[in-house]
Amino acid sequence: MPQSLIKSAPLRCPKDFNLAQHMLEGGGAAPDTVAVEVLSTNGVTRWTRAELNRAILGFAAAVQDRGLPPGARVILRLGDTIGFPLAFFGTIAAGYVPVPVSAMLTDVELAPMLRGLAPALVLADQGLSVPDLGVPIMRDDIVEVAQAFAPLPAPTQSAADDLAYILFTSGSGGRAKAVRHAHRAGWARKMMWDGWYGLTPRDRVLHAGAFNWSYTLGTGLTDPVAAGATALLLEGDRSPVRILAALRQSRATIFAAVPGVYRKILALGALPNLPDLRHGLSAGEALPPTLRAEWQRRLGIDIHEALGMTEVSTFLSSSPTHPAPEGTQGFAQPGRTLAVLDDDGIPCPRGTPGLLAIGRDDPGLMLGYDDVSLADDPWFVTSDLVEMREDGAFCYHGRRDDVMTAQGYRVSPTEVEAVLERHSTVTEAAVCEVEVRPGLRLIAAFIRGNVTSTELSEHCTTHLARYKWPRHFQRVDDLPRGATGKLLRRALPALYDPDRSLP
Repeated sequence: MPQSLIKSAPLRCPKDFNLAQHMLEGGGAAPDTVAVEVLSTNGVTRWTRAELNRAILGFAAAVQDRGLPPGARVILRLGDTIGFPLAFFGTIAAGYVPVPVSAMLTDVELAPMLRGLAPALVLADQGLSVPDLGVPIMRDDIVEVAQAFAPLPAPTQSAADDLAYILFTSGSGGRAKAVRHAHRAGWARKMMWDGWYGLTPRDRVLHAGAFNWSYTLGTGLTDPVAAGATALLLEGDRSPVRILAALRQSRATIFAAVPGVYRKILALGALPNLPDLRHGLSAGEALPPTLRAEWQRRLGIDIHEALGMTEVSTFLSSSPTHPAPEGTQGFAQPGRTLAVLDDDGIPCPRGTPGLLAIGRDDPGLMLGYDDVSLADDPWFVTSDLVEMREDGAFCYHGRRDDVMTAQGYRVSPTEVEAVLERHSTVTEAAVCEVEVRPGLRLIAAFIRGNVTSTELSEHCTTHLARYKWPRHFQRVDDLPRGATGKLLRRALPALYDPDRSLP
């Protein structure tokens, strides 16, 4: 049996590389082509590449005018408007380090996250509070500021390995971590253009998420603009009804979202024809096979899933030219080196679960967390349990910390959830281990849908080994999710109530 190892020649980034310049070049597209379309409730505003570039460099000049030291960190407490890309890439062009944070977090949540970063400036929208960090706060209209300053002639020079920006992880593991990314991370994203999106300069890409998240920032903004395509920026209301209308009216060709958004759109009932939409993209959490199949059945459009993390972005995926076989997440993107490692750090035989690892020379790999640099090791080992099939496709079994134990066997929560969601009356399912009394733990399933425990047990009989069956089924109105829509597994045990077991 061959090893679970895919070794590729890495996509070498030029030694001198600047992420902002990469964006400004726009894949060589003409200056008068549309880089960003802002879809607001008041209509559509189009930004050509020339207009966007001028505003980014104008904002860079404005930030430099404040006299910050080189490499200063700038907090971005901004909403999802055109001001975000101007501030984010303008800050990089000025030679500083932007740190976007969620507009949904409270000051109490933000303060401990940000104080350790030692920022020099905060850019904040009117109406968004900012914890006391002892630094100036700039609340001016970003578009007006960008237009008021003469633009820099070019972004500040940088090396590929220089620090470009900092993003926070979602915190689904319990604590949000500050991830330091180099300029080369923008170059590395080119592996996704073919390996996941099938992106062309003719595409119009709409993402349903917030820009402070690496998935949205990359897939919904950086990549389409850098590739010469058009990014569709949805301002304001992001309800399923609004998103669906925007997809149709904007003639989007690629749509990106988390699985929950796809599920909510399907729940609307009858859906309009979307003749321009080529395919959807999904990341952030596992895409249930039943959800993908239902989207395909009702719209005739596939969803291509990717597996990734803030520390590297995505690295394995389905794609239009290489769709993921059913029950898998896809294949290693061309240019990536991936392995599935055993407990001794050795690649497993194919078909054997282990920890997913990314080659240390991947240009998209972070510089490190803010307080920890990467170890000098050939692999960056994740906490994701996967197995590689003989055909090279990867199957995701959840995070190592999420894996359950039943009768001495290890059980993947995603496997059990996928089976439960195949039942015709189950809308959504999540499972975890719960402690029912000291020393006794069992698998509990939390269900959205109109179903009985007898029906679910009968369903499990034909799809799961007995030791994998949930011993407690409980109906819930909603599952706990974070700001990015990810399932908060650590919050599931608190839902357990023995008196609310399904009949």
